[in-house]
Amino acid sequence: MTEEIAEVEINKPREACGVFGVLAPGGAVAHQTYLGLYALQHRGQESAGIAVSDGFNVTVVKDMGLVSSAFDDRILAALEGAIAIGHTRYSTTGSSSWRASQPFYRDVGDLEFALAHNGNLVNTAELAAETGMLDGTVTSDSDLVAELVALELASDDAPEGNELPWALKRVLPRLKGGFSFVAMDRHHLVGARGPEGFWPLCLGRLDNGWVVASESPALDTVGAHFVREIDPGEMVVIDRAGWTSEHPFDNPDPKLCVFEFVYFSRPDTVLYGRNVHAARQRMGEQLADQAPVNADLVMPVPESGIPAAQGFARASGIPYRDGLVKNRYIGRTFIAPSQEMRALGVKMKLNPIRHNIEDQRLIVVDDSIVRGTTTRAIVEMLRAAGAAEVHLRISSPPYRWPCFYGMDTGTQAELLAANLTVDEIRAYLGVDSIGYLELDRLIDATGAAGAGFCTACLDGKYPVEIPAEIGREVLGERQDEQGSAFISASQMKLGQ
Repeated sequence: MTEEIAEVEINKPREACGVFGVLAPGGAVAHQTYLGLYALQHRGQESAGIAVSDGFNVTVVKDMGLVSSAFDDRILAALEGAIAIGHTRYSTTGSSSWRASQPFYRDVGDLEFALAHNGNLVNTAELAAETGMLDGTVTSDSDLVAELVALELASDDAPEGNELPWALKRVLPRLKGGFSFVAMDRHHLVGARGPEGFWPLCLGRLDNGWVVASESPALDTVGAHFVREIDPGEMVVIDRAGWTSEHPFDNPDPKLCVFEFVYFSRPDTVLYGRNVHAARQRMGEQLADQAPVNADLVMPVPESGIPAAQGFARASGIPYRDGLVKNRYIGRTFIAPSQEMRALGVKMKLNPIRHNIEDQRLIVVDDSIVRGTTTRAIVEMLRAAGAAEVHLRISSPPYRWPCFYGMDTGTQAELLAANLTVDEIRAYLGVDSIGYLELDRLIDATGAAGAGFCTACLDGKYPVEIPAEIGREVLGERQDEQGSAFISASQMKLGQ
């Protein structure tokens, strides 16, 4: 994303990508993938791509922008076939460019395949060095994986007719970090989830085939029946005969990103067998019990704060009202033409309902605070609209540690809670009080306590070891040339 766009967006943690795949002989797989990506648009809005196989050739079409900008009826009609995968992208620390958009394509002799990835790897430089790749050979960690698969396919060991699943089983255990993949060749659709399961992936059934997707609502959109979540460390291989389950990893250890429950996933998504909307309401209920306050009304920061605000209001008995209206037509593609306009970005996205706010003691509920600039601007708007008091309640703990597995938060120096105490945050934001949900209560609210979560951004406990060079750079422990050269030297842009 450009810096200009980022300034206008509501400041939230950003997850890398959404992936979708379908095998449906006789179906309009390109159109189905388009609809599936539409349902996953919230997971990535920089670029979109679709790959289709007609049994003879694999064709890839991708472009910058939203799904609706990248494809039209003419393009989709030309993408005929029985298998398709799709990708919608956010870059994290990488660049926003067509070259880095997905799916990635490779041909090895008579073999063709395409691959799309959600997440970040932490051992890209190591893998590139092992394979002797030159600087600039690949554009991202996802591109690197495609290259590693291609190298395996080029060997004499690849079994005829089952080459892609075989190559993936050899490559996947070498990867470290967060990843869910969809891949395809002329005859197979593959969905694979890393052994920690940082990022979700699920399987669905069509009347004439099968679907894999980052989130279950994408299945609903194309009329697929939800079968189950793909397990951490599992690879599902689908062909015309059906699907089989493979397990390329030793000792999977589930660690789903807890922010899938807090913010990333759509409210209608099922994770660990639990509905996300209901979990977010329980977060609000827990917050009301943990951090009560006398006030006149509860209001959300739309839209992600709505379920928790509903839960807070229900548990506290304080009336729920809307206090902010979101402009749905600005969108994430809006580019402000000047610094003055960028400074007005929050006002372009949100506007207070003065009638509901004036002279009222407000409880404002949001899901998270990253850098705090947006929250501070919202508080200023509420004060200007006549709020008597503003009490901020956050349905997650303080965000203090950067993510290395696929969530874009920047360096630790950019994180508000990593640099200020809670009382200093209260003063900086200009609120009368602030309350964060405790981590134990958050996990309990998911309804899946014990299932396994990554909470590194909240407690600094990283499930997959971070190379020292990356850690020093992002955590701010060292900013010398050696530390900052780790990524640039390998040309690995860790975003998708």
